[in-house]
Amino acid sequence: MPVELKILAWGMILLLVHIFAAAHVKTKQYGVTWNMGARDETLPPLNPIAGRLSRAQANFMETLPIAIVALTGVVLAGRTSEWTALGGWIWLGARIVYLPLYGFGVPVVRTILFMASLAGLLIVLWPLLGL
Repeated sequence: MPVELKILAWGMILLLVHIFAAAHVKTKQYGVTWNMGARDETLPPLNPIAGRLSRAQANFMETLPIAIVALTGVVLAGRTSEWTALGGWIWLGARIVYLPLYGFGVPVVRTILFMASLAGLLIVLWPLLGL
């Protein structure tokens, strides 16, 4: 199996980590009844950690479709290489470190890691662009 698909599978595990991390802190704030309910009621704003983890999840979900297209695309097009594998690992590694940095409210380094993850995706996308 191409390593790019393994990276993508690990990316899906990371998505689950994002979802459960955000849900856990929201449930701690709003309670189990809220979590198991319809969630129709108006609630107070999220506490800082819950807010950051929710935003980190949203940020990951905004860029995840790019990763899916890039990593799947190079496999389907037969354009995998050491570079596409490296780009995929850069994307995944940066995104793994990004989550706790965002959760703890670490500025600047978090943004640098986000940019590194985008650079990794561009490395993967490059062969699909045919430039």
